[in-house]
Amino acid sequence: MEYKNVYFLGIGGIGMSALARYFLHGGYAVAGYDRTPSHLTGELEAEGAAVHYEDDVRLIPEGFLDPKKTMVVYTPAVPQDHGEYRYFREHGFCVEKRSQMLGHLAEGKYVMAVAGTHGKTTTSTMVAWLNRALTGGGSAFLGGISKNFGGNLVLGDGGRLAVEADEFDRSFLRLYPDVAVVTSADADHLDIYGTHEAVKEAFSQFVRQIRPGGSLIIKRGVDIVIDNPGIAVYRYSYDEPCDFYARNVQLLEGGHYRYDLVTPSGAFEGCTLGVPGWVNIENAVAAVASVWCAAKAGGTPLDADKLRGALASFSGVKRRFEFYVNTPKQVYMDDYAHHPTEIRATLNTAKELGYKRLIAVHQPFTYSRTKMLFNDFVDVLKIPDITVLTPIMGSREPNDPTITSAKLAAQIPGSVLVNSLEEAAEWVKQNAREGDLVITLGCGDIYKASKMMVEKDQ
Repeated sequence: MEYKNVYFLGIGGIGMSALARYFLHGGYAVAGYDRTPSHLTGELEAEGAAVHYEDDVRLIPEGFLDPKKTMVVYTPAVPQDHGEYRYFREHGFCVEKRSQMLGHLAEGKYVMAVAGTHGKTTTSTMVAWLNRALTGGGSAFLGGISKNFGGNLVLGDGGRLAVEADEFDRSFLRLYPDVAVVTSADADHLDIYGTHEAVKEAFSQFVRQIRPGGSLIIKRGVDIVIDNPGIAVYRYSYDEPCDFYARNVQLLEGGHYRYDLVTPSGAFEGCTLGVPGWVNIENAVAAVASVWCAAKAGGTPLDADKLRGALASFSGVKRRFEFYVNTPKQVYMDDYAHHPTEIRATLNTAKELGYKRLIAVHQPFTYSRTKMLFNDFVDVLKIPDITVLTPIMGSREPNDPTITSAKLAAQIPGSVLVNSLEEAAEWVKQNAREGDLVITLGCGDIYKASKMMVEKDQ
């Protein structure tokens, strides 16, 4: 790249911070803006990035004010009227979306992309871990913090690149994968797409961009048009017979499972996974299918012992079915689920763990999603024994008084409405009993309530 400096607008985002780390590792000068400090921005500053938290052109480091030396990367969450964004646009800087930059960095790589309205973060992280365990190399840009790698950026030898292909703002259409996984194509981001049909058409376009000779791995039952004649198409499922699936599934202690993983070239028997939950077996089936296709393309079969070892040693992703406390007295979990389909999968998985009561503390994310999928949220939030609802987190959206958590609560028998994360933590402290599983759900800052619950029990 001809530039020496890279400036990030929204540097603290999970995808943006991975790119920032990439350039820091490459010896570039990195700086950026974000709305609020976070653990991620703190780590970036410790690694050498200059970060500030006010939209003020005067805070941009002097060395980044030359358009001949500085490249600007922004997240679509940054509004068009943002002062720094306007400055860079008006002064001749090269300004690109995060997805465009990711597309550049994927050029020349064997791209293993995981797309879907849910499940893509855990699955892409598994792909990265399997690449490392089976080949000793591979790189990745991830949408979550991998516990195995200790971050969201993986740098390694070899040509394989695992990426989370995000459908938000049609970002994944900047990628041209060799192997693509589609976990789901549910109605989501309807504030951008308008209709579910438009969402499915975007996924169909993503499939059309798989390179000739490549492979599509798509969950059984996902209904999108597949009209790329130059690719192999495989179906996968949790336990329904198809190209890739799990059989002889046995529940072990603590929500873990033993199973055989069936592929077109035979079964890998006696697999276990280092994280609990049946939904993670499904994610593992998709991840194994991805590396199976890569190995087939390279003419090297998968090593059964290495594969079993890699699955058993996979330790998960932060905020994905993550235990904060797991003692005989208290069990607190946290999960990123924020769409009704993924909330349902998380809650049904949690139900299988066998606790006396399931208490869900949910923070709805964005007014548009809550309004458009209102009935689906009501239906799925009836699954727990008790649902605690915090106020909607609007994120990038302005306040919409026509949709509130109170309206959800009115439709969910026995639900509890609180005014803040602090109140949610206090309610749990006062009402949770020994033998209950308490799980916080949402992609905003609901995880802070988990931390507050833990602090209250110290």
